[in-house]
Amino acid sequence: MIKYKIFLIGLVFLVVLSCTSNEDKKGRFLLKGNNELNEGNYKGAITYYNEAIEIDPDFKDAFYNRGMAKHQQAKYVEAIADYSQAINIDNSYVPALQQRAMAHLDFGENYKALEDTEALLRINKKDEQAYFIKGLVHAAMRSYEDALGAFKQAIAINPNNAELYINSATVYYYMGHLDAATLDLEKAQKLNSEESKLHNLWSLIHFEKEAYAKALESVEKAIDLDKDQSYYYNNRGLYKLYLDRPEEALEDINLSLKQNNKNYYAIRNKGIYYFKKGDMALAGKFLNEAYKADPEMPLLSEYLTQVKDRVDSE
Repeated sequence: MIKYKIFLIGLVFLVVLSCTSNEDKKGRFLLKGNNELNEGNYKGAITYYNEAIEIDPDFKDAFYNRGMAKHQQAKYVEAIADYSQAINIDNSYVPALQQRAMAHLDFGENYKALEDTEALLRINKKDEQAYFIKGLVHAAMRSYEDALGAFKQAIAINPNNAELYINSATVYYYMGHLDAATLDLEKAQKLNSEESKLHNLWSLIHFEKEAYAKALESVEKAIDLDKDQSYYYNNRGLYKLYLDRPEEALEDINLSLKQNNKNYYAIRNKGIYYFKKGDMALAGKFLNEAYKADPEMPLLSEYLTQVKDRVDSE
C-alpha cells in the first residue's frame, strides 16, 4: 500500500516535470523563431514555430508569429490561415486580428479586411490601429471620404501620431485637395520630420504644382531615409524626366522595376521615357500595360492621347 502511494506521487511528479519541460521547450522554440524572424530568416523562423506547435497545437503565439513570417514572404493565404488559427484559439487576440486585416488588404480581400477592423472595434471602440487599417482599406477601394473619416477618428484618439496625418494627407492628395494635404503634412512634419513617406508625399505635391526641382529634392530626402522603397525611385525617375535628365531617369525606373516588377507607376514612367525619346511603339507598349492595370492612373490618358496623335500624324 505504501509502495502504491509512492508510485502515484512519483507519477504526478513526472507528469508535472514533463509539462514544465514542454512549456520550456515550446517557449525556447518560440524565442528562437522570433530571433530568426528579426534577422529576416523566415524559413528558419517557420521551422522553429513548427516545433513549438508540434509540442502545443493550441500555442496561439506560435501560429501568430508563423503567420508573420509567411506574411513577410508574401504567402498571404498561408499567413491568413495561421492568423485565423490563432484567432480560433483566442477570438479576442488583437494582434492576430490586426495582422489578418493587413494580410487580407495585401491580398486584395478588402471586405474581409474591413470585417476584421469591425471585430477589432467591437473589442475596443478606441482602437487607433483598427481605424488606421480601416482607412488604408477604404483608400485602396478609392472610398476616399470613408478613408478620411477613419483616419480622422484615429487622429482623435492619438493626435501625436505623424503617420496618421501623412495618410490623411495622402487621401487629400488623391482627391486633388492639395491645400488640405499640405496642412496635414505640416502637422506630421512637426511630429516626425524623419518619416520617409512624408518627404515622398511632399515631392508628389511639388510635382503637381510643376515645381520639379523641389519634387526631386524632397524625394531624395525620402530615399535617404528609406532606400528600399521602390516607389520612391520611380518617382525620382519621373521628376528627372521632367527635368530633361532622361538617362538618369531610366536608371531609377529600372531600379524600381527590379525591386518590384509589378510597379505599374514605374511601367508608366518607362512609357513616358520612350515618348520623350520619340519611340512611339515602345511608349505605347508600356503605357498600355500600365493602363490595363489601372486606367485611372495619373498622366496615363494624357500620354496615351499624345502617342496616338503622334502615330496618326506620321
